[in-house]
Amino acid sequence: MVWTSAPTQEVAENLVREVLMGHLAACAKIFPEVTSTYWWQGQLETAREFPILFKTHLEKIPNLMACIEAQHPYEVAECLSLPIEEGLPAYLQWIEQETTQDPTKA
Repeated sequence: MVWTSAPTQEVAENLVREVLMGHLAACAKIFPEVTSTYWWQGQLETAREFPILFKTHLEKIPNLMACIEAQHPYEVAECLSLPIEEGLPAYLQWIEQETTQDPTKA
């Protein structure tokens, strides 16, 4: 799984659409707005963000992260991968099937 966040709902939806159209993930969940507090350039900052969780195949993670980095408005985008250690076999097979499709034929 790959975790990121977006500054607005619109940015989150556009990012999800770009990733899914390229079959870089099988599914994405946009969570309700949260408040993030973090250090940035020596200052304590607070911002509203929309967390996004992508479900993908291990082999797609580098391209998925590159897509997020290219499309994201932040100077440094949050982008973390989390291993899927177990899951229902049919669900894991679905993720693999959806991420191995040729995006030009979708």
